[in-house]
Amino acid sequence: MNLVKRIGIFKDNLKIAVRAIRSNKVRAVLTMCIIAFGIMALVGILTAIDAIKSSLTSQFTLMGANSFTITSRGMNIQAGNDRQRMRNHSTITYRQAMEFRKTFNEPAWVSISFNATSMSTVKYGSEETNPNVSLVGVDENYLAVSGYEIERGRNFSPDDIEMNRRLVLLGSDIVSNLFPTGLDPVGQDVSLAGLKLQVAGVLKSKGASQMSDDNICLMPVSTARQYFSRPNMNFNITIMPLNPVNLDVLTGQAEGMFRIVRNLAPKDESDFNIVKSDTILNMLLKNIRYVTLAATLIGIITLFGAAVGLMNIMLVSVTERTREIGVRKAVGAKPKTIKFQFLFESILIGQMGGIFGIILGIIIGNAVSTMLRSSFVVPWLWVFMGILVCFIVGVVSGYAPAVKAANVDPIEALHYE
Repeated sequence: MNLVKRIGIFKDNLKIAVRAIRSNKVRAVLTMCIIAFGIMALVGILTAIDAIKSSLTSQFTLMGANSFTITSRGMNIQAGNDRQRMRNHSTITYRQAMEFRKTFNEPAWVSISFNATSMSTVKYGSEETNPNVSLVGVDENYLAVSGYEIERGRNFSPDDIEMNRRLVLLGSDIVSNLFPTGLDPVGQDVSLAGLKLQVAGVLKSKGASQMSDDNICLMPVSTARQYFSRPNMNFNITIMPLNPVNLDVLTGQAEGMFRIVRNLAPKDESDFNIVKSDTILNMLLKNIRYVTLAATLIGIITLFGAAVGLMNIMLVSVTERTREIGVRKAVGAKPKTIKFQFLFESILIGQMGGIFGIILGIIIGNAVSTMLRSSFVVPWLWVFMGILVCFIVGVVSGYAPAVKAANVDPIEALHYE
C-alpha cells in the first residue's frame, strides 16, 4: 500500500512540476540551457579527449606495439615538461647495428634502419611528387616492427639486402600521385633523387593521422647506404618480441648486449637511448590530463552559474505561487509536501537540462572522433557523473526556495495578490 501511495504522490508531483515549468517556459528554458551548456562543455570535451586517447593508442599500436628502439643519445625526445639535456654521443654505426643483430639471440624481430632523406622527389614519366618525400633505408624485418603492411607486391628479401638491389616500396600517397590512372606500380621503374629504382611493392595506407606517414619510400638499407652516404650516419635498431614477454626484461637484455657491442666498461654510462613504443604515448596522455582538468573547471564554473540561475527562478516561482501554496495548505497539504513539490520541480529542471547537455556533448565530442577517424565514444562515467551533478545542482538550488515555500503562512498566502 505504501509503495502504491508513493507512486501516486510521485505522479502528482511530476504533473505539478511539469505544469509549473510550462507556465514559466521562458525562464525554465533559459535555466535548462545554462545547465545544458555546462554539461555540454564537460561531456563534450571529455568525449573528445577519450576519442583522442583512443586514436593515439590505435596509431601507436599500428606503429609497432610492444617494441622498443635503440637510438643514439644525440637524439632526444621532448613532450611537455619532460625535457632532457644530454651531451652528444657517438652515432650508432652500421657495423655496430649488424653486430648486435647477429649476437642478439632472443626470439624477436630485429630491424636496422636509417633516415636517408626527408626531402626527396619521386618521378614516374611526366608525374612528379613534391620534394617532401621521406626516404628510409630498411631491412626485411622493418615492416614487422613498424606496423606497415604490403598492399600489393612483396617485401624486401634478405637477398635484396645482401645484393644491394635497387628496389623501393612506395607509400599510398606517392602511388596516388604518380599513378593517377590506376596503373599497377609494381614492377614499374621510378626515379628517386636521380636514382632509378624498381617498385617491389606498395604499402597499405595507415590513414590520415599525425602519427602515421603514407608519404614515404622504403629501400634496402644496403642500397641506401651506398647512394645516400654521409659523414656520421646514424642507424636505429628496433626490437619486437615474437611472443608476448615482459618488455622490461627484454629491454635490459638488449641494453646489456649493446653495451658489449659499444665496448663499454661496467662503470661507464650507457651512451645510447632505449625508447619503448609506448613512451611517447604515455607522455602525451600525461599532458592530456591538464586538458581534462581545464574542461572540468570550465564545466564546474558554468554549472555554478546555472545553480544560481535555477535558485533565482525557483525563488521567483515561490513568490508568484504564494496564493496557490496557501490554497494547498488550506485543503490539508503539509509543509513537507509543499517543500518536496518545489524541490522536485528544481530537480526536474536540472535533469532535463543535464540530459540535453549530455546529448549535445556526446555529439560534439564524437564530431572530433569522426575527424580523427576514431570509433564512436560514449564516456559512460562522465555521463553518469553529469546526471549526478545535475541532481546535486537541482537539490542545492531548490532547497532554499522549497523551505521558503513550506514556511509560507496559509492565512497570509490566501490574502496575497
